Amino acid sequence: MLKKILLGLLTFFAINSLYAEDINLWKKSTLNKILDKGVLKVGLEPGYMPFEMKDRKGRIIGYDVDIAKAMAKAMGVKLEIVPTAFDGIIAGLLTGKFDIIIAGMTITQQRNLKINFSDPYLVVGQTVLLNKEFEQKIKSAKDLDDKKYVITAKLGQTGEIVAKKFFKNAKINTFDTEAEAVAEVLNGKATAFINDQPYNAIFADDKGKGKLVHLDKPLTYEPLAFAIRKGDPDFLNWLNNFLRQIKEDKVVNLHEILYQKWFVDIKWLDKLQ
Repeated sequence: MLKKILLGLLTFFAINSLYAEDINLWKKSTLNKILDKGVLKVGLEPGYMPFEMKDRKGRIIGYDVDIAKAMAKAMGVKLEIVPTAFDGIIAGLLTGKFDIIIAGMTITQQRNLKINFSDPYLVVGQTVLLNKEFEQKIKSAKDLDDKKYVITAKLGQTGEIVAKKFFKNAKINTFDTEAEAVAEVLNGKATAFINDQPYNAIFADDKGKGKLVHLDKPLTYEPLAFAIRKGDPDFLNWLNNFLRQIKEDKVVNLHEILYQKWFVDIKWLDKLQ
């Protein structure tokens, strides 16, 4: 009988200990802190079409911004955008400058060592924008791997990683912004620019029309996801359920509406600077 009583007490204390640990984990959760503050802080870098960019009035707009607005609304809190240079965005997250990164960030194993990712919200790949002068000489991306060619990419983004991985012989020049990097190709100072497929497709149909050729076969498979600090299962659980809801709810159909708005019907280009 004594053994049964002792076993029962041990089980009771073990269950209560686990419950206390769960409560403490929730208290430390970023999601709990967001709800307490009433504000969701999102880190992103304006300038990455069509995910985040500034319009003529200086307002930050884009696919990721609309996703962030929907997220804050679902939480019942206000949204605060924290503009951050992409090469320092992970550091900004880790030091608590914002709660989450929603910035067209690709899941990579290297990044995943430092931060956790939600399920993907979009899948893209890196493609090539080519100066039209090279249209006859370069038929596919592999033809760029030659020391006589110059390839540009944005510093710290996947395009830089891909350029250095796939093109060992070409000269790789990196720039702080996509605009600077692609301008080198437009001005004939570089042969090609590597970036995400949506950005390249939109740029080719807009400022690059008649000047650039889009080699639109993706070089990579790149799932884009929300990034959060490690050790936060409650926040990760909420984010994955939020994604599942906006993708599968065909009544509201938010996921498809936003895709059509920012990737298909590009009237928003008229709002840009």
